[in-house]
Amino acid sequence: MRVASRLRSLEAIAVVLLLVACTDASSVSNSAPVASSDAVTITTSDGVDLSGRIFGPADAASGVVLAHMLSGDQTKWFGFADRLAGQGFRVLTFDFRGYCPGGDGGCSGGSKDVNAAPTDLAAAVQYLRDDGVRRLGIAGASMGGTAALLVASEDLEGIPAVVLLSAPQVLYGLEVGPEVLQKVSGAKLYIAGLGDPAGAAASADAMAALGPQPVREEIVTADEHGTALLGSTSGEHIQELMEQWLGQYLAPRATPSDHA
Repeated sequence: MRVASRLRSLEAIAVVLLLVACTDASSVSNSAPVASSDAVTITTSDGVDLSGRIFGPADAASGVVLAHMLSGDQTKWFGFADRLAGQGFRVLTFDFRGYCPGGDGGCSGGSKDVNAAPTDLAAAVQYLRDDGVRRLGIAGASMGGTAALLVASEDLEGIPAVVLLSAPQVLYGLEVGPEVLQKVSGAKLYIAGLGDPAGAAASADAMAALGPQPVREEIVTADEHGTALLGSTSGEHIQELMEQWLGQYLAPRATPSDHA
């Protein structure tokens, strides 16, 4: 089902107002174990140092970058990052510029700037590639999801899998229009809560109708937004669905030499 552009604009305004006001207190706990991860520094193309943590086996061929929401930080992804690492993925979490949760959450340089989110995420993607990952996916929550689609649409090496939690089509200066979505050739999984007051379910429906296949849309019975969905009553189902999607589309492809 396509959603009228006027309706999408009104929903985008609602998302902005909600995200500026809300916090992510109901998300996965900051105290998720990080003993098996390492702190790293990611430098963006415009010279900003971002704080990150890397999980999982160093020789992993497949990896995932996890991008946080406007009202969160990288700690909200730690529990899921550790879970993916246990399945053999190399996983990178990071704080967008200006976010400084401290402790294991680190402290990124610069000032908060939603419009710079794609620049920060692109740097994280390149960091994981430089770390040796061959097939790379992105999972982004809200702001991180919007940035994920923008980065995937311009990535020259290709992003085989993208997962979007409550991603808005428009957020401040970031906009994911039909022309962007048509360039995201990787497998896209849209997840949103039916009762999310930011209209995430309608945004997921609109974007899922515009991009090329493969696409899946999963609207769950929940009111939470972004990474808060991971701790909702639908949280286990959501995490299992994300694991299955990433496992399916990031599994290393066999080459002729593999069968020699």
